[in-house]
Amino acid sequence: MVAVSGLVRWLHAPVPEARAAVFRVLVYLFVPLDVLVLHTSGEYHGHADPAFYQPLLVGRVLPLPTPTVELVQLCKWGVVLLACALVVLCVRGRYSRVLGWTVFALYLEYQVIAFSYGKVDHDRFGYLLALAVVPTLGAVRLRSATRSEAAGWTLRMAQLGAVATYFYAAFAKLRFGGLGWVTSGTVARAVIRRGTWVADELLRRAPSLIQASQWGIMAMELLAPGLFALSERWRRRVVAGFFVFHLVTYVSITIAFWPHLLTLLAFLPLERLVGVTPPPPEPSPLARWLPARLGGRPDRRPVAVP
Repeated sequence: MVAVSGLVRWLHAPVPEARAAVFRVLVYLFVPLDVLVLHTSGEYHGHADPAFYQPLLVGRVLPLPTPTVELVQLCKWGVVLLACALVVLCVRGRYSRVLGWTVFALYLEYQVIAFSYGKVDHDRFGYLLALAVVPTLGAVRLRSATRSEAAGWTLRMAQLGAVATYFYAAFAKLRFGGLGWVTSGTVARAVIRRGTWVADELLRRAPSLIQASQWGIMAMELLAPGLFALSERWRRRVVAGFFVFHLVTYVSITIAFWPHLLTLLAFLPLERLVGVTPPPPEPSPLARWLPARLGGRPDRRPVAVP
């Protein structure tokens, strides 16, 4: 029971409501950007022959309807308009959970339509989880410095989604490629297919670095859950390293995991964007569990009375 109560406290660790409120606004602002600009392939699937529709597991379990032009347009414009409406409500300190979960449902269906004809992107798991949980926050002021468990739970779920994206990406690599993935030509092939001049120079001048990067990627993804064992200060530094990694990836092979990058923002003190001073960073959870030299456990030895 102690472990369960500790887990519950960790999942609901209070954070400023402004942090979760700003994150929610960013989540909804991303919806029209993603649907209308970054990832538009789902729009064309309404015209595809239904014979090519191979729904994802979620589409088979629910079950979701076979895409049509009308369904695609409903999902596309419905989610865009509702997300924009929610941004306005959030900025004014108001909210509608019904609209929030409707946005999640429409966006989920749009992603199922987009990815039921072949390639499935893994960078949307954390973002979908964020869309599912931000409605639970309810109506909060954008500049509220009040710390609440609801805000903490919302951000913790998004953080877990971001970390799971890394870990399960490594799991998929090992599942389908085995240990040989780290010595394969995956990155080199990506450089040849879509590399920029930066990647071309690396491949030409330091091919061993291209190979070593696959070991680094695998290690980073497998060790990602360890992020939660760090203090909040070090956690943010590691997340900054993740952003640098994705920047290098984009500069090298023009691939960016935009929904995942947005989800990583859940680790940062976003309340600064609206002028709210963040609380002091939390220490590492290990500091509470390890011996006194790490956790500062009080000395309970008897004191001699003169």
